Amino acid sequence: MSQQKDHTPQTLLIDESRLDIYHPVSLTADLSSLTDNQREMLGVLIDASKIMDDLFWQQAFDGDKQEFLSSVQDKKVRQFADINYGPWDRLNADKPFLSGVDEKPAGAQFYPEDMAKAEFEAADFADKTGLYSMVVRNASGALLSVPYSEYFKDSLTQAAALLRQAADLAEHQPFADYLRLRADALLTDEYQPSDMAWMDMKSNPIELVYGPIETYEDQLFGYRAAFESYVLLKDLAWSERLARYAGFLPELQQGLPVEDAYKQEMPGANADLNAYDVLYYAGHSNAGSKTIAINLPNDEGVQLQKGTRRLQLKNAMRAKFDHILLPIAEILITPQQRKHITFDAFFANTMFHEVAHGLGIKNTLNGAGTVRQALKEHASALEEGKADVLGLYMVTQLLEKGEITEGTLEDYYVTFMAGIFRSVRFGASSAHGKANMIRFNFFNQAGAFTRDENGLYSVNMNKMQQAVDSLSELILTLQGDGDYEGVDKLVQEKGLIKTQLAEDLARLTDAEIPVDITFKQGKDILGLQN
Repeated sequence: MSQQKDHTPQTLLIDESRLDIYHPVSLTADLSSLTDNQREMLGVLIDASKIMDDLFWQQAFDGDKQEFLSSVQDKKVRQFADINYGPWDRLNADKPFLSGVDEKPAGAQFYPEDMAKAEFEAADFADKTGLYSMVVRNASGALLSVPYSEYFKDSLTQAAALLRQAADLAEHQPFADYLRLRADALLTDEYQPSDMAWMDMKSNPIELVYGPIETYEDQLFGYRAAFESYVLLKDLAWSERLARYAGFLPELQQGLPVEDAYKQEMPGANADLNAYDVLYYAGHSNAGSKTIAINLPNDEGVQLQKGTRRLQLKNAMRAKFDHILLPIAEILITPQQRKHITFDAFFANTMFHEVAHGLGIKNTLNGAGTVRQALKEHASALEEGKADVLGLYMVTQLLEKGEITEGTLEDYYVTFMAGIFRSVRFGASSAHGKANMIRFNFFNQAGAFTRDENGLYSVNMNKMQQAVDSLSELILTLQGDGDYEGVDKLVQEKGLIKTQLAEDLARLTDAEIPVDITFKQGKDILGLQN
């Protein structure tokens, strides 16, 4: 069994101070420009998002959410369990934090808990590696898949009805069309038409990212998508500043520091890049560390035909910068370089991380299918690592072209260095955290930064740029080759926190710097109750 079910009192297995690693932030925004219909629609979208939240609980946790939470007597521990969607600490390698709890299954609840990887790989059944199905056992114990639309039928039917209700209230026709297509997808598991429709929306002020999307929760194979939702409000002023960058993708693809074979796929140049304030997070997006930027859709076919959309979540990003990144810099970055830690650089590094997902290669060169399929459970961590280093590559190139006029290259590199310390604290169970561990150890070996006798870090600009190019080439080659063994070796050798870094991260804990943020959110926070 994966967690305690007899409701006896649990003992906390962690230091109580860990219950405070999340800084609470209220998700608010200026809704004064919205019409009555739009405000009503936001309320419906939040109601629909709560269904995604409940479904993600079912994918992450083997048990009844309410029974589990009500069995946790201490309020702070119960809040911590709610943030983590179960009794496992997502920012501490998914270790149990309550007694009577086994290790979290690597496949979460997407697969039978008694299923070994070898059994799955030897089995032959329909939709074996599908994004939108649960793997279960039939009456004789054999493995089979059940589509989400069937497995979660009642909840998805309710969700689809709410999306159609929101569509009736929508004042932007392409958004209404998307909502109706997304409602259809929930009931058919055919998401590509709604992904295409989502790519065609350009001027809607209200945005919804909804459904089974990311595969990070499936740490066994990285095949199955988890339910989540974001309700967003476009920041028109910031979006205008970002609009011109997407058009550079084809040119930047050609200049990647890797052999031509690994950059032969040409990304679309018509993808848009916009800034948003988040109004509501639900499901996977709300579990543990909070997303501050989105790059979607994940469908490789849609990406190659239409590119991707990059959504920068400005209010969440600002909260992390103010409450986490700046305090980290005060402790770990040398005083001479602290002036280079800026919000503009943090915003741009995050933005270009998302844009960089569109660079590189989506399909292996050796016929092993997509990169995601070939690299299995390591695909997400390597893709996040690629986006980080290629984001810096993009910043460097665009600064040289004069297309970026804010700040200096040192601003972006030093802010990026401080960002490594922020993200590596997410732990090994996070694809982003694992990617940061690999990069930190790679950069350390390359001399991209130094650490003085006082434990303060400084960036070596020349060696940092060389390390970015070298790591970019390595990652792009591993992806193009579909080299699972090579990626596994990289993760084993460099995807870990070594002693010196662990001691430095402990200094951040001692200083009570939060690891991440958590949200006070909902219709009441937004003034939508009436």
